[in-house]
Amino acid sequence: MFEAHFQTFEEPESGVALTARLSAFRAELARRKLTGFVIPRADQQQNEYVAPSEERLAWLTGFTGSAGLAIVLTKEAAVFVDGRYTLQAGKQVDRKAWQIEPLVDPPPEHWLTRHLSAGDRLGFDPWLHTSSAAERLAAACAKAGAELVAVESNPVDAIWSERPAPPLGPVTIHGAQYSGEIEAEKLKRIQLEINKLGVDALVLSDSHAVAWTFNIRGADVSHTPLPLSYALVPKDGRPKVFIDHRKLSNSTRDHLLQSADVEEPAALSPTLTELAKRGASIALDGATSADALSRLIASAGGKPVRGSDPVSLLKAVKNSTEIAGTRTAHQRDAVALTRFLAWIDRAAPSGGLTEIDAVEALETFRRETGALKDVSFPTIAGTGPNGAIVHYRVTRKSNRRIEPGDLLLIDSGAQYQDGTTDVTRTIAIGTPTAEMRDRFTRVLRGHIAIARAIFPDGTTGAQLDTLARQYLWAAGVDFEHGTGHGVGSYLSVHEGPARISKLGTTPLKRGMILSNEPGYYKTDAYGIRIENLELVIGTDIAGAEKPVNAFETLTLAPIDRRLIEVGMLSEGELAWLNDYHARVNRTVRPQLDDDATKLWLDEATAKL
Repeated sequence: MFEAHFQTFEEPESGVALTARLSAFRAELARRKLTGFVIPRADQQQNEYVAPSEERLAWLTGFTGSAGLAIVLTKEAAVFVDGRYTLQAGKQVDRKAWQIEPLVDPPPEHWLTRHLSAGDRLGFDPWLHTSSAAERLAAACAKAGAELVAVESNPVDAIWSERPAPPLGPVTIHGAQYSGEIEAEKLKRIQLEINKLGVDALVLSDSHAVAWTFNIRGADVSHTPLPLSYALVPKDGRPKVFIDHRKLSNSTRDHLLQSADVEEPAALSPTLTELAKRGASIALDGATSADALSRLIASAGGKPVRGSDPVSLLKAVKNSTEIAGTRTAHQRDAVALTRFLAWIDRAAPSGGLTEIDAVEALETFRRETGALKDVSFPTIAGTGPNGAIVHYRVTRKSNRRIEPGDLLLIDSGAQYQDGTTDVTRTIAIGTPTAEMRDRFTRVLRGHIAIARAIFPDGTTGAQLDTLARQYLWAAGVDFEHGTGHGVGSYLSVHEGPARISKLGTTPLKRGMILSNEPGYYKTDAYGIRIENLELVIGTDIAGAEKPVNAFETLTLAPIDRRLIEVGMLSEGELAWLNDYHARVNRTVRPQLDDDATKLWLDEATAKL
């Protein structure tokens, strides 16, 4: 009945089975006269999703999370992961061969200074690390009297005999009916920023920036319509796009040639070298540009200028066409979500469904919209204890039956040509406990606090983050992830530079789209998260002395009323919830075609 086209449930290779690879890798390091090597979970552009050919960390260690790093020394080896992935890494990695260490606090460099010896030679691939990451490694080596060595070719690739070929996803044109702005106009704005930086040219090392600037999309990585590519934009004159020509049809090539010269990726290094030889100062994105690019520019006599890519901020502020598109995408998605939630409520209490059934059903309802291009990330469907694993991904081995008394946490999203969605709902299967209701209501109150926030222009995500946590803190609990991330327009579901988190230093601007997703996770018991996407809008306040902003909630899906302890809500919170549910019903009901789902929606959105 249901099936998944965009997701698989196969168990990745892991554990002891991979330990022979570690021995082969150490032999390769010895052959190169290296005493250690750093393997990040990264491609040349620091993408969140990387092509199979770039999954070196997973191939060597078995760890498949979206963030991590391994360090192999002659005697010791460690995998470094953040709080989201501690449980997952413990299950995937051979604990006899690898230590599992924190990725952030303390950072891997701390471990290096304790384990490196004087005279050691630690290798790294400068194409897979940013310059600031390379500098941190160099400082750690210096502290231990060791040397950091940039390698010409990656030793993992030397032993990975079945390494997949690089991807060749076809490039498509993202027309003005979706982008709302032609390339020439975008390039004018970018060149204005380049002139403000006082540099001769800007390297777009982030493929998302290239896709946005030149109104193209691709299919090189999972779940994000990304064409792997680079661009070089001079302060005036014609830019160059570096992309594998095999990905281009005649029409996409013609589209690119209207605003840029089109070169093969291999031409990037000689082009930069030529420019640098003339003493040019070239801006690089500190967050995504490879250390190899800085080294190349500097060695040819140019001046690499590292900073934040101005395109990331331009791209984050959506125009009126993109905003209209995302509203339409969310309304379409709401119908699929409602059909799914009604189905799960009918089918789950019998105990016959599994997590995989839920993932397949939700994707099927989305595909039935006729507009789904992909899921925006692999659906997280965790029931009972699996719900407590923040970035859980169900496999055939971990697949759990959904039982009465469970909480089912389902976090999913869709890629439509007019917008990207991301939504989490926590569903009570049968009767929830008093503790579940208490924790859910605290999460809901934090969610509502963000949704109702009024804040002056210039406010950062870090300033708002506490609002989402206050009611959890009052009970002595918290959650370990950020409250929200930026979201692209038929691009990455996790888009910088703005976010709602302790680390969110970028001011929120009107037109930005961010998630609002506080949660609570009780290890080995259950997980709770409520997530909607929010659009930053202006709002009028009588007597306001400066411009003031607010959020417009884009996501439209019922929040499980059975989990709400109504007595804990203030009048204002209850009014927000009832208004939200009335809006969900008003928008979604006319688009439903069966009476059973309409009836379910009426009950799920009834006034509390």
